[in-house]
Amino acid sequence: MTYQVLARKWRPRDFDALVGQGHVARALINALDTQRLHHAFLFSGTRGVGKTTVARILAKCLNCEVGVSSTPCGKCSSCQEIDEGRFVDLVEVDAASRAKVDETRDLMDNVQFAPARGRYKVYLIDEVHMFSTHSFNALLKTLEEPPPHVKFLLATTDPQKLPVTVLSRCLQFNLKRIAPNLIVTQLEKLMQEESVLVEVKALEMIAKSADGSMRDALSLLDQAIAHGAGKVLEKNVREMLGVVEEAQLQALLVFLAEGDGEGLLALSSSMAEQVIDFESVLQELLTTLQRIAVCQIVPGVCEVGSVENSAKVLAKQLAPEDVQLYYEIVLKGLERFSL
Repeated sequence: MTYQVLARKWRPRDFDALVGQGHVARALINALDTQRLHHAFLFSGTRGVGKTTVARILAKCLNCEVGVSSTPCGKCSSCQEIDEGRFVDLVEVDAASRAKVDETRDLMDNVQFAPARGRYKVYLIDEVHMFSTHSFNALLKTLEEPPPHVKFLLATTDPQKLPVTVLSRCLQFNLKRIAPNLIVTQLEKLMQEESVLVEVKALEMIAKSADGSMRDALSLLDQAIAHGAGKVLEKNVREMLGVVEEAQLQALLVFLAEGDGEGLLALSSSMAEQVIDFESVLQELLTTLQRIAVCQIVPGVCEVGSVENSAKVLAKQLAPEDVQLYYEIVLKGLERFSL
């Protein structure tokens, strides 16, 4: 059997399985249960937070053979075909590859035809901000007054690029970055289902590197399982991601505080052999310096946890003006990576 990546295998099939998007799920559930269904929905947010997933769940709710509800059965042919991406009345469009006005007009010409099998014909337009101005103009009239059997589900990572005329015709839902603790909890749950040995610290590093994206976290987890020969261990994940250890950052700042240039250069050489690039080191160092500054201003926040205690120790060793100077230097260094 062909291996299915975790991000596809564990894609949520209903609203209850969504992680970190309760505000969106709640609004859609209420709309479905009260039958107050708008004809156009816009889902925005950064990559991998569930925009397309929410749209597909909504399409399933609309076309479930049992009836329109917030809890599709998941067993009828319509639900299964939507899950498998082969439902004839769910038209998925990649706006990046169909941005020409002629293609948009051809798409809109088919809107008038009734659905072949389902209750609604659903148009899921991904990365809709990639449409040209002429394509948006071709979409506008249909988007405002579509036939009763049509629903538009639009997804974008850059809603600022959408014309206000399009925004005004849609119900807008902004999906949030998923908190690291929620990602860790979800990854733990999935690894129990997959019977994979994991260390929580390793999952925390993956969640941090994912930067709020569940899809990125699952992709990194797939890579970590392969890297660790079926196990997700802290040592292996740190090596895979090139993540610097907290103790090394603390040692670096101690060398700075003590004016130990030889120790600083030796540590830098050691870190260069371990990390993939120094951008991640600077980002971690920035976080550490910010924590130290907070401990200097509000000492009471640094009483719990090993990380906070180490920040409290460094807060006593470093002068506040030095911490600010180091922070500015690291910030300037990070800016150079984006040039």
